[in-house]
This record gives sequence, structure tokens and C-alpha cells, in this order.
Amino acid sequence: MPHVLLVGPAGEQVGTVRLEDALRLAAEADLDLVEVAPGANPPVCRLMDYGKFKYEANMKARESRKNQVNTVQKEIRMGLKIDKHDYETKRRNVEKFLQGGDKVKVMIRFRGREQSRPEMGSRLLARMAEDVAEYGFVESHPRQDGRTMVMVLGPTKKKAQARAEARKRKTDAEKAEQREPDAPSTAAEAASESTPA
Repeated sequence: MPHVLLVGPAGEQVGTVRLEDALRLAAEADLDLVEVAPGANPPVCRLMDYGKFKYEANMKARESRKNQVNTVQKEIRMGLKIDKHDYETKRRNVEKFLQGGDKVKVMIRFRGREQSRPEMGSRLLARMAEDVAEYGFVESHPRQDGRTMVMVLGPTKKKAQARAEARKRKTDAEKAEQREPDAPSTAAEAASESTPA
């Protein structure tokens, strides 16, 4: 008759018992008999609610996936003859991406004779790197590849840290919003208490 090493529902050691006895104990406790270590001698079985166990395992996996962060590489494209206001818009977008914890690939496309003046592209990319230095650093220095010049900027904050800060700002704003409606009523109460009756 096969024997199993039985572990109770709270993790306590029951001992080596016959398989029929383990199945009977599981039925009496309204639990499932789950083989935990089939390779052991004797095999290790545990009394547990298998449905609840699977549900909790799925919830843990879902939570870990939710907290997992994937760094994305965003792209910003510019021309060499970019207007001042267009440049400012591109700079703000780069800052927003870097604050969000994403890498940014800044590309300059050379047209016609501009290709013979790569130093102008390098100056523009260096200016961009200097303008966003507070939020990111140059991960890959400007390099020319055919008609384009590429520079990669990395964020100073990790994506998980940026997300945590964004969540904190959101909850702080919600708390402040909840406190605001209370403030006028307390001010009205204070005014009514201070006026003599």
C-alpha cells in the first residue's frame, strides 16, 4: 500500500500516512489532497483548498505583471532648419518622455546640401541635450547614419520610480481635492461662532 508524507492545511507536519488515510482526511476537512513533491520518497502531499490556491497564485502573477515596467524608446524627429517654436515643442515632448522614464531617440534628417554640414546637426543635438539635462543624460552621442543623425537620451529616473512619483502626486491631489469642500463649511462655522448672538 503506498504511503505519503502528509502536510496539514496550516503547514504542520502530519507524518507518513497511507494514501487512503490521506484522502479520507482531505474529504473530512473538505479540502483537496495536492501532491507537492512527487519526486520525494515518500511523495509529499498537502491538504489545501486548491481552487483558492490557484486564485491567489493568479492574483500574485497579475500584481507582479502590473508592477513590471517596460522602458519604451520614444522618437523625436527634427529638421536642421527647425523654427524656434517648433524646437520648444519638441524639447517639451522630450522632457515629458524623460520624466515618464522612457528613453528618447532624437533624429535629425538632412536634406540636399545639408548633408555636407553634419556639425550643424551635432550642435542642434548638443543644444537639445543641454536643454533637457535636468531630466536625462546622453546615452548615445550623436552619430550620422546616411541622411540622419541620431542621439539617444536616457532618463535620470527609472520608469518604476517615475510611475511611483506620478501615483503619489495623483493621490496627493485627490486628498487635497477632498479637503477643499470641507474648508468652506468650517470657515462658515468659524464665522458664525465668532459673531455674537
